[in-house]
Amino acid sequence: MIEPIVRLAARGDGVTAGGTFVAGTAPSDLIAADGSITPGPHRQTPPCRHFGRCGGCQLQHVDDASYADFVSQRIISALAAHHLEAPMRTPILSPPHSRRRAALRATRRGRQVVLGYAEAKSHTLVDLAECPVLAPEIVALIKPLRQLLGHILPDRKTGTIRMALADQGVDLTISGVEAEGLEAAEALAAFGAANGLARLSVDEGFGVMARYAPRPVTIDLGIPVMLPDGAFLQATREGEKALIAAVEAALDGTMVRADLFAGIGTFTFAIDAAYAAEGARDAVAALKAAANAKLRTLEVEHRDLFRRPLMAAELARFDGVVIDPPRAGAREQIAELAQSSVAQIAYVSCNPATFARDAAMLVAGGYALDWVQPVGQFLWSTHVELAARFSRR
Repeated sequence: MIEPIVRLAARGDGVTAGGTFVAGTAPSDLIAADGSITPGPHRQTPPCRHFGRCGGCQLQHVDDASYADFVSQRIISALAAHHLEAPMRTPILSPPHSRRRAALRATRRGRQVVLGYAEAKSHTLVDLAECPVLAPEIVALIKPLRQLLGHILPDRKTGTIRMALADQGVDLTISGVEAEGLEAAEALAAFGAANGLARLSVDEGFGVMARYAPRPVTIDLGIPVMLPDGAFLQATREGEKALIAAVEAALDGTMVRADLFAGIGTFTFAIDAAYAAEGARDAVAALKAAANAKLRTLEVEHRDLFRRPLMAAELARFDGVVIDPPRAGAREQIAELAQSSVAQIAYVSCNPATFARDAAMLVAGGYALDWVQPVGQFLWSTHVELAARFSRR
C-alpha cells in the first residue's frame, strides 16, 4: 500500500492520511509499505549543506507553497483547539539571507574551534561553513571569529556568541571567555575595528561589558533607538515590516493607542502610541531617550505586565492597543483586556498555541477575531509568528 503525505505536523514531520508521521518528507511525497519515499512535486533540494544535521532548520526540503501553507495551518490548528477560526491573510515569508540576529555556540579543542548551531536533538555542534538564512554581514564574521576564539576561549570550554545587525554594523557579544590583560583588550579592539563592528562586548561570568564601542549603537524603528545589549529585535527587517503593517491595519481608525510589552519600541513609534509599558529597565530607558530626542509625546512606564497588568479601568483611555508578549502569552493582561472597553486590539505573537488560548479569552469577553496575518520570519523552521485584529462587538 502506498500513502501520500497530506500535511506537515507542528514539528515538521510529514503526516499521511492514515495518521503516520514520517520525518523528512514533504506534502505529496509517497510512502511505500516498506518505508521508502518517492519524492513529490513539493519537495525541493535543501539549499544548505548542513541540512539534516543542523538543528536550526527543519523544512528546507519543502517548496515555498508548502512552507507558506504550513505557517498558516499551524495557526489554524491552534485556533481550532479552542473552537475558534478566523480569515487567514496570505502568509508573508522572510527571504533567504535576511536573519539579522543569531545565537551560536563555540567550543575549543586544542587549536580547533568549532562554531555553529547544535545538531537536532543533540548538544553536538555543527561547524558552520555556510548559513543561507543569516544576513551576509553575520556570516562574514564566522571565519574571523574562529581565529579570535582560538586565543580567548579556554581549551575544552564552550562559549556563546550573540550577534545582531544594528544600524552601525554587527553588535557582537561573547560569553564564557577569558579576556583579561592588555593583550586581550588590544586583540578585542583590533578585531572590532578590522571587522567594522558596531560594538563588541564580553561576559566573563560577571556581566556583559562593552570592550569596543566606537559610537552609540542604534536601531532604526522609525526613529533611531539606542540598542541595549541583548535587547529583542524582530528576526528580519522584512518580518518586522510585515508585522508593523499588520498592526497599523489592525488599529486603523483608532486615535489613542497603547503599546504593551513594548520592548525598545518596534511598534511604539510606528503607531504613534501615547503610552508604552515594558518590564526591562534598559528597554524603558531606550524608549524614553528616543522619544525625548525627537520631542515625541510618549508616556513610558516600567511595569511587569505579568505581575501587574493594566486593569480594565486603566485601559479605558485607549481605543487601540497593541500587545506583543513573550512566547508564554499574556494571560493576566488578556483577562483585563477582555473586560475593557478598548475598541480594537492588535495581538502580535510568536507562539500560535498561547495566542489561541488568549484569543479564546478575548472572544469570550466579547471581542471578534477579525483576521490573522501569518508571518514566516524564521524561514524553513517550525517557528511561526503572526499578527491579528480583535474588535469589540
